Amino acid sequence: MPNNWKTYKLSDFIDINPLVKLKANQSYSFVEMKDLDANLKTVRPSDFKTLKGGAKFQNNDTLFARITPCLENGKICQVRDLENNVGFGSTEFLVFRGKENISDSDFVYYLSREPFVRQFAESNMIGTSGRQRVAKEAFQNIELELPPIQEQKSIASILSAIDDKIENNLAINKTLEEMAMALYKHWFVDFGPFQDGEFVESEFGRIPKGWEVKSVYDIANYINGAAFKPSELVDEGKYVIKISELNGGITKNTGKSNKEVKPEQVINNGSVLFSWSATLDIFLWDKGEALLNQHIFNVLPNGSLSIEILYFLLKNIIAHFKSIAADRATTMGHIKISHLKETFLAIPNKNHKQEFQKIIEPIFNQILENLTENQTLTQLRDTLLPKLISGAVRLKEFRE
Repeated sequence: MPNNWKTYKLSDFIDINPLVKLKANQSYSFVEMKDLDANLKTVRPSDFKTLKGGAKFQNNDTLFARITPCLENGKICQVRDLENNVGFGSTEFLVFRGKENISDSDFVYYLSREPFVRQFAESNMIGTSGRQRVAKEAFQNIELELPPIQEQKSIASILSAIDDKIENNLAINKTLEEMAMALYKHWFVDFGPFQDGEFVESEFGRIPKGWEVKSVYDIANYINGAAFKPSELVDEGKYVIKISELNGGITKNTGKSNKEVKPEQVINNGSVLFSWSATLDIFLWDKGEALLNQHIFNVLPNGSLSIEILYFLLKNIIAHFKSIAADRATTMGHIKISHLKETFLAIPNKNHKQEFQKIIEPIFNQILENLTENQTLTQLRDTLLPKLISGAVRLKEFRE
């Protein structure tokens, strides 16, 4: 242990479920479990609700999911943007905060993500299978060697710079997607650039002359992922990507397999994926080579449109398919191939496709570049975090 570090019980180092005074039956910022993204440092309130119970917290507190499988999936975030600095949320949060003159709240966040701390919490869950939780009192039983507060702040600053870059890339991507969607609508829905040209009647309505009407099914090849038996999920091999991975990323619960699948069921960075059951959405894959599970289409160009145009086209029309699935939902809403065949679009002529491609391709490429950079940054952060917090790597100004 470095000379000026000390050994603490975790419950002595951080304030767990600190007192926050809220008034009953008044409304406050609200954070629910699904708001937490295991890949991001910060979480922001998704709602404003009347207080009727739940975990209470203030800005910069760490929300630590204490229930399975959210804990195993890494749902741990630092809360921001609470109105009047306070809020409440799920009863399944433990709230962590730095102690005055002992611990820094940013460092506390990274400490709570440290693999040893997470593994300790997971191994100390109690309760019935499927509803196991870690209790606040469990953290009285873990001891850690930790740095003084000035070194804590420096460590947190290094790791926060990486997280800030990750979140900045995502903010840029949000703007780029909004721009691309507006451009798509202007060209393909409103026919804005062609209003001075000649239009013709079609089963889709009036469309620019030279364009054609095609079904969503006819503009691409939709390859459903493979079915994997439990016996085909092993410790080695490629990751098997299910809808949970599209929503929450690859976690330690993500299965692997060596199963031989069709080449079209192998995905890589830049693959456009269409989840058609339970969670209907369009995703741009960015986590390297993997195997695609059933209930997700790998969308492949068939010569009609480029992958870049297909991505934004499907993002534009997914709301239509969501409404179909909602009408059909019993336990799990979904759509069928017939719905793709029954949904029609106006498809531009060759010259107009090429013009739009020149506009949209750089946007698509920048979005993908930002996503893949985030994967590199995430790996860097996750490599540095345990080394800095354990003292295996020291910042220059604190070396002895």
